[in-house]
Amino acid sequence: MKVLREIFGPIPGIGDASLYTITNSNGITLKVSDYGCTIQSLLVPDKNGKPGDVVLGFDKLEGYLQDHPYIGTIVGRYANRISNARFMLDGTEYRLVQNHGKNHLHGGAVGFDKVLWQASEFADKKGAGVSLEYVSHDMEEGYPGFLRVSVTYTLDDENQVCIDYQATTDKPTHLNLTNHSYFNLNEAAEEVYDHELMIASSRYVVTGRDLIPTGEIRSVEGSPLDFRIPKPIGKDIHEVEGGFDLCYVLEGDGKTTVLAARVVDPESGRCMETLTTEPGIQFYSSNFLAGITGKGGIPYRKHLALCLEAQHFPDTPNQPDFPSTLLHPGETYNQRTIYKFSNTQDSP
Repeated sequence: MKVLREIFGPIPGIGDASLYTITNSNGITLKVSDYGCTIQSLLVPDKNGKPGDVVLGFDKLEGYLQDHPYIGTIVGRYANRISNARFMLDGTEYRLVQNHGKNHLHGGAVGFDKVLWQASEFADKKGAGVSLEYVSHDMEEGYPGFLRVSVTYTLDDENQVCIDYQATTDKPTHLNLTNHSYFNLNEAAEEVYDHELMIASSRYVVTGRDLIPTGEIRSVEGSPLDFRIPKPIGKDIHEVEGGFDLCYVLEGDGKTTVLAARVVDPESGRCMETLTTEPGIQFYSSNFLAGITGKGGIPYRKHLALCLEAQHFPDTPNQPDFPSTLLHPGETYNQRTIYKFSNTQDSP
């Protein structure tokens, strides 16, 4: 396995963004850009062996430079919402950028999705990929601490896309990173209503206005939110106002990866498992996806894709009963998320 680098396009006033291509021995091809630390393309064979792109995105860099809903990017410093765009830490109130009404979403106006990362490619016996680094300065978007972040994408011959995150800080700060890829295992041919989804969770984070958590953790039992037994996404999606957009609670130890979700597209036969060390996974059925033209000229629209974003819970800095997102000097932030692919032809 090897990594090929090409120029993706110019970023005005900054320089050229690059695109890195990795292909494994089973015909899976991953393309990653250093702009926004973005998964731009992911070609996966269907049950007949024909490769197809299973993530939304744009053919050219210009699409990523325009306003879009974080398609394929790394979001941070804090994925998801922080209520009233503020939190208290060691007796000091930190006011963040308000970019979602009065709240803070996905790192602010210029989050990790809108910067050029420093990239270096690698290949070894475990796989091939690209490591990307970014330095977030003290008080960037309102967050304290000089933060060094690295994200490594690895494609291996077990058909796994592994995302490894690390970070250090010189001041206490909150950190919650995730990848915001939009998946459609049938190459965005139609909405994901027929995708069969399993989420290995019996509880979810209850939210109120603006999807801000109330602090309650509730059972999915007897509700349309219950995906413990696989079911088509379209079966109950219209029972939930707008569609699905909620964080499910996972039962891991924070160190080893656990199976969080599995999704199968019966038409193509593609299957994707999501494994993570994180305490939660946000299932989002692209409820607000509209007015965007994506790769191949496809008009992106509501419910065309699903996101499975491994992360900590929303608004944790203001919810003391949630698993902490605090990172202190001398500590290293670590997390791993894996998207593992197979198809129905692989089943016995």
